Amino acid sequence: MLVRLLYVSRAVGNDAKAIESILEASRSHNMGNGITGVLCYGGGVFLQAIEGGRGAVNALYSHIVADPRHTGVELLHYEEISERRFGGWTMGQVNLSKLNTSIVLKYSERPEFDPYAVSGKVSLALLEELMATASIIGRA
Repeated sequence: MLVRLLYVSRAVGNDAKAIESILEASRSHNMGNGITGVLCYGGGVFLQAIEGGRGAVNALYSHIVADPRHTGVELLHYEEISERRFGGWTMGQVNLSKLNTSIVLKYSERPEFDPYAVSGKVSLALLEELMATASIIGRA
């Protein structure tokens, strides 16, 4: 059974090497576990959509909650799915701080996107728009 999980968290520290390390670890772990998705980062905030088998996604989320590099982890959305939306990415990447303001304002009250302040469905819609406008990089 396939599921999609969307969460938000804050990075502990703001070290670019730590962020890159999280992204690289995601890519290597996810490929072997049938997990796809997209990781957005900006302003100290992670927004990540994860898709895959229910057991693998749940185990990964439990690991993220316990990871000391994350704080304030909140589950935004969880659903059973019939197909993947981010199937082409072992872990695509978006810099939230470099988003086009007009796209952000479509989904947010302010020109800075804050996943903590909107619903999971809104955050997922933003990710879908970013995918449609080729704003996601790191296809693997």
